[in-house]
Amino acid sequence: MGERFDLVVIGGGSAARDAANTAAREHGATVAAVERERWGGSCPNVACSPTKAYLVAAELAHDVNELAPRMGVDAGPARIDLARVRAWKETLKRTQDEWVAMLMEQGYATYTGEASFLDPHRVRVGELVLEAERILVASGSRTAIPPIDGIDEVGWIDHVSALELTELPASVLVVGAGAVGLEFGQIFSRFGAGVTIVDAADRVAPLADAEASAILAAALQDEGIELTTSVFVQSLRRDGDEAVATIAPRDGSDGHELRAQTVMLASGRVPNLEGLNLEAAGVETTKAGIAVDDRLRTSAAGIWAAGDVNAVAQFTPIAQYQARVAVADMFGGEARADYSVLPTSIFTDPELGSVGLTEEQAQEQGHDVGVTRNDHVKRFQFIDERHGLFKIVFDRASRKVLGLHVVSRNAGDIVQGLSLGVRLGATVDDLAAMHHVFPTFGEGVKAAAERAESEGS
Repeated sequence: MGERFDLVVIGGGSAARDAANTAAREHGATVAAVERERWGGSCPNVACSPTKAYLVAAELAHDVNELAPRMGVDAGPARIDLARVRAWKETLKRTQDEWVAMLMEQGYATYTGEASFLDPHRVRVGELVLEAERILVASGSRTAIPPIDGIDEVGWIDHVSALELTELPASVLVVGAGAVGLEFGQIFSRFGAGVTIVDAADRVAPLADAEASAILAAALQDEGIELTTSVFVQSLRRDGDEAVATIAPRDGSDGHELRAQTVMLASGRVPNLEGLNLEAAGVETTKAGIAVDDRLRTSAAGIWAAGDVNAVAQFTPIAQYQARVAVADMFGGEARADYSVLPTSIFTDPELGSVGLTEEQAQEQGHDVGVTRNDHVKRFQFIDERHGLFKIVFDRASRKVLGLHVVSRNAGDIVQGLSLGVRLGATVDDLAAMHHVFPTFGEGVKAAAERAESEGS
């Protein structure tokens, strides 16, 4: 005999909590939530929020040491006490007991343990069986471990264990030049470590616009961060207190060795599927994760999947969005997921913010592509910023904005605000004609748009 609910949610993170809240509030559903490891999920505990806290500390230390003396502000040198930074970061988080208490106060039944499907409508958690006509799998993802010889012997950290360090390593080799690798690479560098970032792709931030990626890379290299792309980490070995990595170029040329005290893995995510026994429920998976349609339905009737576990777009706001689409579908709605206008940001300094199509994507889709750009705003002078980009990708015939790519402080905020314009079909001329606040970082977009107007491109 099992416990019956209107909805069982497997997971305790962003997608799971949003689904539970929406189902209970809008549809009066009884909800059970099951979490095996980390109530609240990765974002508030070990990812988005604490990582950005470290980035704020790193930016403050950088500004005190690099900008303050030029401005006549005597404040440095700033020195990082990593144990105290970690302690401060911990004060910004809820405890696991607080997470559970909050969910229970909202009326959900919570079960700590591993969920395993018995069939499409029953889930076992320990000795209990939970039954529901609707089940949402939102079990998240974890760090991918690349197939590198010796990786298990040499020891490594990831974004989770990096946030637990109380002593700064002298040097760090970061494997992966996506958002996580770039953000942590800059954190460690500004904290005082020597940093090398390597990636098999031909550029950093490989999903971003290529021009924006190059400008961000130049900014990071100017700070002393070493970037090596188009290479594989072939093997790792321990030599005393250092890890020795054999680096092999993709073109087959001679490799070389890199030494670092600490190796950090940031080369991708894998879905948390182990132990779910998805076969018993008839849920199909791919190498990326659980296969879903635009209503977040899996191959099994009555089962949906949202968040990192389906690997459609591994961002916290998308996990929440998918959860709401899934719940709407569960209760007879007509919602379908649309990711065509998705603002994103890499929170380095400068940030790389994007929304819409890259220049390359617009060309691949057959648009007659126009590009207009600006690389400087007045605010850059105040922070001694030498690397920036405000790039608009548009269709020449319709003048419609297809994409916006910004490398600047506050780039995420800039594309966040303008993403609505992209969604509503704004033209490059609309951006040129808009009023702006001076002096701001965001005015760089208007300046770029004005160049398109004056050049008649």
